[in-house]
Amino acid sequence: MKISAMTFRLYAPWVHSLKEKRMIVQSLITKLQNRFHVSAAEIAEQDTHQFIQIGIAAIVPHNAMADQLMREIERFIELNTEAEIIDSVLEIR
Repeated sequence: MKISAMTFRLYAPWVHSLKEKRMIVQSLITKLQNRFHVSAAEIAEQDTHQFIQIGIAAIVPHNAMADQLMREIERFIELNTEAEIIDSVLEIR
C-alpha cells in the first residue's frame, strides 16, 4: 500500500476577490473528490486572490497506479478550470 500526495499551484489572473476564489476552489475540490475519491483541500495561500494551492492525497496499491492517478487528476484540473497550473509536486510514500 502506498500513499500518493500531490500539490498543485494554480494561477487565476481574473480573480479579484476571496469570495470569487473560494467558489472556484470549492467547485474544483468537489469535482475531484466525486470523480477520483481522493482527499483534497486548499492547503496554502488562502488570503491571496489569484493563486490557488491544492493538496490531493490517495491510498493506492503500488507506485505505477499512484503516478497514473495523479497524472489523470492533473489532466482533469487542466480541463475543468481556466486557472493555469504553474507548479505540481508528486510524492509517493
